Amino acid sequence: MRVLRAYIIGWTASFRNPLFVSGFQPTLPVPPLSTLYGLLSAAWGEWMTPEQTDIGFVFQSAGRARDLETVYEFDKTRIKAKSNVYTREFLIEPELYLYTTSLWLKASLERPHYPLLLGRSTELATVVDVREIELEHVTETAYQGTLLPFPMEQIYGPMQSLPTHFTPERPRRPQGTRPFYLLTHPIPYQGDAWIDPEMGWGVFLHSEVES
Repeated sequence: MRVLRAYIIGWTASFRNPLFVSGFQPTLPVPPLSTLYGLLSAAWGEWMTPEQTDIGFVFQSAGRARDLETVYEFDKTRIKAKSNVYTREFLIEPELYLYTTSLWLKASLERPHYPLLLGRSTELATVVDVREIELEHVTETAYQGTLLPFPMEQIYGPMQSLPTHFTPERPRRPQGTRPFYLLTHPIPYQGDAWIDPEMGWGVFLHSEVES
């Protein structure tokens, strides 16, 4: 299968855990699909959803860290504000290999329309390389650093309900919310699968049907 692979890096990244609203703010170990569709939307300059393209990814980082952050909460008048300090967790030196079946996105990823982010507005990302590659069909592989839909035979690990994308109008509304496995370490899998022959890892492509 012919796909586009973008290698994207940053200094830090954070992916909000929807179970935590206040206090300590942990990060998910891998990005939700909504973050990746948001990144592609920023590159293309138009709203992008699972209807436009299938995507897959492998994500890794050098580790985690924590910092204190001050948040200012404004009232309805937007004049008065109160401050609140909480602990925020983030990932260091993130690396993202993003796969998409839309080969026409190559020009957009090479010259993004808007700044690309790996999480919050301060976590800017840079596209290091974009190229077309051929995924190979195999009957045995291993998945790591990615999301896989629940349920999926042979796959295990922590799970989290996450949206696949959001609506363009404000306030944003989550769409396609469902449980996913969050894989950080290689999990062997036997069955129909795709691999990146250069990297040697399995690539699971999420489609509109699965969303």
